[in-house]
Amino acid sequence: MPRALAESGRVELRLRPEDKATLTRAASIKRLDLTGYILRAVLPQAQADIAEAERLALSERDSLRVLALFENPPAAPDRLACAAKAGFTLR
Repeated sequence: MPRALAESGRVELRLRPEDKATLTRAASIKRLDLTGYILRAVLPQAQADIAEAERLALSERDSLRVLALFENPPAAPDRLACAAKAGFTLR
């Protein structure tokens, strides 16, 4: 498993010699160094994976329910209303 060191921005990656040779050759063909070649391929996928994980897809039925709750929110439970009046806050 690769080790990432956040302080330096350096990442170690163990590759089989034939895999490194393939990546090095491909990077050379594209006139990039190995780091630039790998980042060009990996960063867009990492960004897509993060965006997918952070996105919530709702069905049409669920979307309509959420919108209805925004327009007509339910009344707060008595305990919550009392806590708010007493000045309690969430931390």
